[in-house]
Amino acid sequence: MTPMLDIDQLRTFVAIAETGSFTRAAEIVHKTQSAVSMQMKRLEERIERPLFVRDGRASKLTEDGERLLDYARRIVKLNVEAVSAFSDDDLAGRVRLGVPDDYADRYLPEIMARFSRVYPGVELTVFCEPSTDLVLRLDDDEIDIAIVTSCETARAVEIFRQEELLWVTSSRHSIHCDSPLPLALGRPACAWRTTAVESLDRIGRPHRLLFSSGNAGAISAAVLAGLAISVLPTSGLRPGMRVLTPADGFPTLPPCRIGLLRNTHERSPLAEALAGHIVSSLDNLSVRDAAE
Repeated sequence: MTPMLDIDQLRTFVAIAETGSFTRAAEIVHKTQSAVSMQMKRLEERIERPLFVRDGRASKLTEDGERLLDYARRIVKLNVEAVSAFSDDDLAGRVRLGVPDDYADRYLPEIMARFSRVYPGVELTVFCEPSTDLVLRLDDDEIDIAIVTSCETARAVEIFRQEELLWVTSSRHSIHCDSPLPLALGRPACAWRTTAVESLDRIGRPHRLLFSSGNAGAISAAVLAGLAISVLPTSGLRPGMRVLTPADGFPTLPPCRIGLLRNTHERSPLAEALAGHIVSSLDNLSVRDAAE
């Protein structure tokens, strides 16, 4: 008889693969580290292959672990969707979602449409703030779940999407040729702002901060008006913008990693259902891994 894989073990396996750590994965799945280790031991026994090797302090996937990862993500995702499809009448109330406004206009329509179709009686309250502010709201039990740009936090971010981070300018202006280079960036705590400034410093490109705002629309407006350049993920590109490449003298930036953070004060079924819909709507890592 073909052995059956345990979905709970697969969910833990995915968490370890995404964080590179048994300890951080234990935080995501709300288990002790010893319980996580036991789960992985049993999963390895089930498929009769080693899944991890130590790489310093990190846990790295073996070749067989890489093969299993895509299957595990799809199985876990389908399980969430299946449970949601048959539990519509059992869930009611209010769920609070935090999302940076960089992502709100691009991601919220699909998330809200899918979630509302399955749970028409649920009230969805949305807070649009920078990732660092959303982390504080989670700590204060003011929201249930947050979509964040992976940032420095004591919590493990459950990464589900990755995009290129790009230099952008107006397609009708040549402000990117100015020196010092005028920049339109987020607030001081913004990870993209730090990345952009450090990248320019490394190549010795003179620059000055012309506009600073926590509002994505204001930053894009400055770019489109030809007043400054900025950095945006691929999904943030708008008509009238042009991507600046190394051929234009701009260094390649590290990718933008997007993930979930959950309220650790209380794990509500509604928040878990919303998390499942978010990942189902926006996940591009499984597709990328499958292609590779």
